[in-house]
Amino acid sequence: MKISSSLILAGLVLATACTPSNPAPKAEVAPAAPGTVDTYRTWVEGQADGLLTQTEAFVAAVVAGDREKAKGLYAPARMFYERIEPIAEALGDFDPRLDARDGDVPAAEWKGFHKLEKALWSTDDLKASIPVAQTLAEDVRLLRAKIETAEITEASMLTGAVELLNEISTSKVTGEEERYSHTDLWDFEANLEGAEMVWTVLSPAKRAQNVELAKTIDARFSSLHGLLEIHRKGDGFRTYTELFPKEIKALSAAVDALAEPLSQVK
Repeated sequence: MKISSSLILAGLVLATACTPSNPAPKAEVAPAAPGTVDTYRTWVEGQADGLLTQTEAFVAAVVAGDREKAKGLYAPARMFYERIEPIAEALGDFDPRLDARDGDVPAAEWKGFHKLEKALWSTDDLKASIPVAQTLAEDVRLLRAKIETAEITEASMLTGAVELLNEISTSKVTGEEERYSHTDLWDFEANLEGAEMVWTVLSPAKRAQNVELAKTIDARFSSLHGLLEIHRKGDGFRTYTELFPKEIKALSAAVDALAEPLSQVK
């Protein structure tokens, strides 16, 4: 979804129980709150609200043993987290608790979305995953409460935006993030939206400082959105295993091309 630089995102329409072919809902357009940091904070809190609501629905499906429903809710729920991941990372150990992949932490400590991903896309009995799912819901509730205390500055927003793009190029483009579900493009879009929200909020002032740099960033956001649109399938995305190497290479190059000028914004 292309986010207009003249509009500010402040909320989300929550996803219903959909199949993995349906992406998570996009942020709705609403009037801007006063001040760039305040505007961004309001949006982050809206994402955290969406994360909590969607995670609770996802966890309920796992606890009920409804594998197909849980699969459908997995990627949409994670998109809320992927949009605001730099904020979560700054609040303690939420990222390893919620987002660690298989092998990122000792096996005895592994929990969160990806442990449930592995169970859902295998033949594992979901009953054994109920405690993991319940812990995930508890951790997300705690994250939502902690979001209120997050320290946010324009500098941290810009750093976070570049980090989101770098994450695409290091773990999304390689396909290692969603190694069981292959829903990497949902994460890819969420990271892109998170970075673009920062640019949407900050660009009016930054554009005045360097018009040509701002035009370059705008064009490269548009280009990356266009490449991502190629991989839509119905209302969702192709699974990552359906992409050809040349398509992955094109995505990677577009991400790098956007991250470079965005990192120059001061």
